[in-house]
Amino acid sequence: MATTTPTRDAHIPPPRRPAPPRAAGGRGGKWRSRLWRFDDKASPYAYIAPFFLVFGAFGLFPLVYTGWIALHHVEMTGLDQMSWVGWGNFDTILHDSEFWTSVANTFVIGVISTVPQLLMALGLAHLLNYKLRASTFFRTLILTPYATSVASAALVFALVFRADGGILNWLLHFIGLGHTNWANGHWTSKIAISAIVIWRWTGYNTLIYLAAMQAVPTDLYEAAAIDGASRWQQFRKVTIPSLRPTILFTIVISTIGAMQLFGEPLLLEGGSLGATGGNENQYETLSVYLYHYGWGLGHLGPAAAVAWAMLALLLIIAGINLLVGRLVRKSAA
Repeated sequence: MATTTPTRDAHIPPPRRPAPPRAAGGRGGKWRSRLWRFDDKASPYAYIAPFFLVFGAFGLFPLVYTGWIALHHVEMTGLDQMSWVGWGNFDTILHDSEFWTSVANTFVIGVISTVPQLLMALGLAHLLNYKLRASTFFRTLILTPYATSVASAALVFALVFRADGGILNWLLHFIGLGHTNWANGHWTSKIAISAIVIWRWTGYNTLIYLAAMQAVPTDLYEAAAIDGASRWQQFRKVTIPSLRPTILFTIVISTIGAMQLFGEPLLLEGGSLGATGGNENQYETLSVYLYHYGWGLGHLGPAAAVAWAMLALLLIIAGINLLVGRLVRKSAA
């Protein structure tokens, strides 16, 4: 009977993995392990800490301090002298007819500037979404007003809407419609300010809508075209539903911008009347009212109360926009 002789390699044990190196000394190893665990847990917080520090210094602290001033009687001439008045400053502005006039002016100017602005931006974005020659040039050109400063735009439009020698009145007189005192009229002053806002912000919203349109899948347009939908039907049935979140975003941003409208009414006439919103407060916005109370009259307590009232109005409007957006999404579903 044949026997098999075991080979020499069969008695060689398999190689072992080298043991991990140990730290020299028990205390040093434990310290390094704790340091490593601390670094692993604390590093993410260290990376995001600069944002919270900047936000706390320039966002949260001014907000809280403004609320503290709103509960005190503070004058510009005596910032170190504060006396507690509680809700007295809020009671003062809520019983001031000029405050409600500024609220109405802000709302009217916001509506007549936001609605045409977003409609024009939507139409321009739809045109730029097609393959056009020199499309980059047109996109840059349409964004140029946004790059213009508020002061420059307001001063140029102040010359356009001047009662004596203004370009617009010259054109109206040329076609036989006479001239209009744009700054002194209750509605004409609001139209003039809205024209400045529309000119400055239409291009910005156009590029936002254009970016959203280019993210819409082309398969949807091809399926609509196969079903016989025209260009207008594709725009209504495909483009608009796909842009609903973006439209809601631009509405919220435009609402915030309208609530903070300051430079345009302040510089409409280029003089002291802008600090009070006209001779009859016909175009005084909430920001101009706050500026007049705080820096014109020197009453910082009511001015801080106006700032918190603006925040409350913004939260209410944002809540209404959110509710409307949810109702629209439910109806579409």
